Amino acid sequence: MNIMERHKPHTVPRSVIYAFFSLGLISAIAFRGIIIFQHIEPSWVRPVWYVGTIGYFLFFLYRYRISRKRKHAIETFRLIDKLKANACLEDEDREVVLYLLSSIRFSLEDINYALIFILSILAIGADMVLTVMK
Repeated sequence: MNIMERHKPHTVPRSVIYAFFSLGLISAIAFRGIIIFQHIEPSWVRPVWYVGTIGYFLFFLYRYRISRKRKHAIETFRLIDKLKANACLEDEDREVVLYLLSSIRFSLEDINYALIFILSILAIGADMVLTVMK
């Protein structure tokens, strides 16, 4: 059994990607929603905080595993060393590079970051408006 068969990395199905993206988005909304619930219905702050915290726990555990898998693939197949040495990549090396590039291309993390940015601005604006209305 060669190294590729033992450690062959692969991208997860799109349904998994979208499920964790949704979980991250729900968590981001929950945390930013806390500021609104403080003004409108304070008894909801704690449950919403738990939704956000548990959601982020699962989301970032998933993202951590992906990051570790990518780094492990780079190290296991010594891809940086091979590229620096201008060495020819073997078929299994090319498969790993394809995995890495596909994993990055299919990732929704850039959209996630943009939405968190927008939601944060909206939460700050909502807090300012609700504070002035008091």
